[in-house]
Amino acid sequence: MSSSIGRILTLTTFGESHGKALGGILDGYPSGIEIDESFIASEMARRRPGSTELGTMRNEDDKPEILSGVFNGISTGTPIGFVIWNKTQRSADYSDIEHKYRPGHADYTYDAKYGVRDYRGGGRSSGRETCCRVFAGALAKLFLRKYGVEVNAGVIEAGGIKAESYEWKPPFPGPLYAPENRNLEAMIEAVRNAKAETDSVGGIIECRITGMIPGLGDPVFDKLDATLSHAMMSIGAVKGIEFGSGFNGARKRGSENNDPMRIIDGKPVFLSHNAGGILGGISSGDDIVFRVAVKPTASIAKEQLTVTDTMDNTTIEVHGRHDPAIVPRAVPVVEAMAALTIADHFLIERAYGRR
Repeated sequence: MSSSIGRILTLTTFGESHGKALGGILDGYPSGIEIDESFIASEMARRRPGSTELGTMRNEDDKPEILSGVFNGISTGTPIGFVIWNKTQRSADYSDIEHKYRPGHADYTYDAKYGVRDYRGGGRSSGRETCCRVFAGALAKLFLRKYGVEVNAGVIEAGGIKAESYEWKPPFPGPLYAPENRNLEAMIEAVRNAKAETDSVGGIIECRITGMIPGLGDPVFDKLDATLSHAMMSIGAVKGIEFGSGFNGARKRGSENNDPMRIIDGKPVFLSHNAGGILGGISSGDDIVFRVAVKPTASIAKEQLTVTDTMDNTTIEVHGRHDPAIVPRAVPVVEAMAALTIADHFLIERAYGRR
């Protein structure tokens, strides 16, 4: 099982949803970065279980314990080891599904691959695993500050209702972490209705990376959009990604989809943003804009058809503490994985002596 991502800035994580703890090692992190613990805590709070009325009622404090790599509040350049203790897991909630596969979840595929699975909340396949990503992403954001790069995301669709007439003024408040728009209350209500009906909904998150420079990314296999896609698709609930005009670009002519260029104040400027800030796998210096599709939560209390691990037909109702929509708490996870990816590319450029 691969639990690492990154080329120079490498994150390796461990732990299960209902184990003793989760944690990891962030290797390749530069020395001399001030580790702002209040900022880290604010990032963790946005993803923390119990942080929003639209999420799970599991309540964890999610306070990372830094084990190494930081001295007197400054990164030392050595691997940053950390642990996040589980404190309120209720494994008994899953005892009745020990031998049943949850539709839409990884239960069957884990069993097919490993021959054993942790049925308590899904083990390693649980969204709880993303707390490690948010901690590491917060560190990546602190590193990116020195370059003036910021990463922000927000929900632009929930339960099939799209945000309309919104301005991009992050950070966005809870409970949905969406920009203020004419459909905001309807978006929130769609999640509440799903929760009341013991069901779930999905949504779309937009992410914008500002303060970018041209030249990050490689032209073939490690294209910047390819590595960002890898990072986004590694998030369990994400099922699709598009950059710039995305799938709409496939419906346009080249004369419509190409971004015209002019020289303004001695620098090339793009007059539209269909490329999403990446051309040929390399950053153009424009803001990077992409959107990810987040599926509905798989664990729902509605009765569904399924099978057992002894290959018998049965039904299942998944009880316990689950999000009626993963999308709000996925916002900081998307930001974290984007920040880790961009920080890794900055360090790659630095390693080659180009930055």
